[in-house]
Amino acid sequence: MGIALRSRVRVPAALTTWFAEAVITRDDVLAARKRINSYVRHTPLLRAKTPTEPLWLKCEFLQHTGVFKTRGAFNRLLAARDHGELDPSVGVVIASGGNAGLANAYAAAAIGVRATVFVPRTAPAVKIERIREYGADVQQVGSSKAAIDYANLRGALLSHAYDQLEIAAGAGTLGEEMLNDEPGIETILVAVGGGGLFAGIAAAAEGRARIVAVEPFNCPTLHAALDAGRPVDVSVSGVAADSLGARRVGEIAFDIASRMRPTSVLVDDEAIVSARLQLWREYRIPAEHGAAAAFAALSSGAYQPARGERVAIVVCGANTDVRTLEPE
Repeated sequence: MGIALRSRVRVPAALTTWFAEAVITRDDVLAARKRINSYVRHTPLLRAKTPTEPLWLKCEFLQHTGVFKTRGAFNRLLAARDHGELDPSVGVVIASGGNAGLANAYAAAAIGVRATVFVPRTAPAVKIERIREYGADVQQVGSSKAAIDYANLRGALLSHAYDQLEIAAGAGTLGEEMLNDEPGIETILVAVGGGGLFAGIAAAAEGRARIVAVEPFNCPTLHAALDAGRPVDVSVSGVAADSLGARRVGEIAFDIASRMRPTSVLVDDEAIVSARLQLWREYRIPAEHGAAAAFAALSSGAYQPARGERVAIVVCGANTDVRTLEPE
C-alpha cells in the first residue's frame, strides 16, 4: 500500500473487497477460546422449566455490550495483534450501525487501540452515541466500500460483521462453552443472519450436537443459499431485520452448512414477537427480536423435538428498547 507506519506492523496488500477464509473447524474455535478467555464473560446456561422436554437457554445477552459479537471482535483484534497486523495508532475499522460496531468499539477500547465505525446515515442517534461512548470515531457514511477505502488509506485492520474466520471462530466459543457445561445437549437452535454465529457454533459442535438454523421468513439468507446451492441475495424486511438482516449469507457459513447440512427452519414475525414476549414474561430475558428468533422456532412449533431430545437455545443479544417488552 506504500504507507509508512511508525510501529512494526505487517501491512497487507491493498484490499478491494471482503476476504473470507471459507473453512472453519473446531480447532479454530479452541484457538479463539484460548485467545479471548480473559476478555469475555463465560455466560450462564440456564436450565429452563418445561413440562416435557429438557431445555437450556444460553444467556449470551449477558455478554459485554449485550451481544455475542464481542467474542468475535476480540478474537479478530487479538489475532491481528499476535500476527503483527494491528497498529494501535490506527486500530480497527468496520462498517456497521449495529451490534458489530458496538462490539468492535468495546474490544478496541479494552485493548487500547483506536476504532473507526462507519454507520449508515439513517442509524439511530442513540446507537451512534453508544458506539461513541466506547471511544470510537463514528463516520456516518455507512458502507462496506467506505470501510475498505479507509483501511487502504490508513492501514487500519478491517473487521467484518460476520464473514471472517476470526469473527466466526470467536462467536463459536459460546457453543464450546455450552457443550462443556452440559455435554448431554443433543440439539442447538441458533438464529442466522449473515451466519457468523451459526458457523462458529456449528464448528464447535461438529460431531457432538445437531444444529437447527433458524431464520425469519423475511430474510432467509442461509435457507435460500442451501436451496440455490450457493449464497444468493435475498430481500430483507421484518421485525428482526436490524440484527438478522444480512442480504447474503457469508461464505464461511455456507461452507460449513454444506458440510454439516443443518436443519433449516423459518419463522414468521408474529412468532418472533410472541417468543420475545414469552422470554420476558417467563424468564425476564430482554431479548431483541433477532435473539428471540431461535426461541420462536420452538415456541411456535416450527421445530418439534423428539420425545426426550435435549435442546439448547442461544439467546444471543439484548440490545433492545425495554419499553417495548410490556405492550399496553
